[in-house]
Amino acid sequence: MVAIKDLQDGQKRVSVEAKVVEKGDPREVRSRYKDEVYHIVDAVVADESGSIKLTLWNEQIDLVNVGDNIKIENGYITSFKGEIQLNVGKFGKLTVEQA
Repeated sequence: MVAIKDLQDGQKRVSVEAKVVEKGDPREVRSRYKDEVYHIVDAVVADESGSIKLTLWNEQIDLVNVGDNIKIENGYITSFKGEIQLNVGKFGKLTVEQA
């Protein structure tokens, strides 16, 4: 497990345990390549070392609520508009412990 304060842009295969402290409103984005619509929610997760934005896609949105403890395995870090974000991605795993 990696402490949130130690996460850096470009890291891959990170595992994090954290608590969901915020969950935004869903928004829709269109795929660049196909005529598909995806639903996205930005959440904020935190551990004792800090907090980071977590991007939730489609079915992940309903799995996660404020107050839940989550574990992300094989996630990765990106930067968007100067802010690092935690992503589960296609190959990562999101596990939720209900609050």
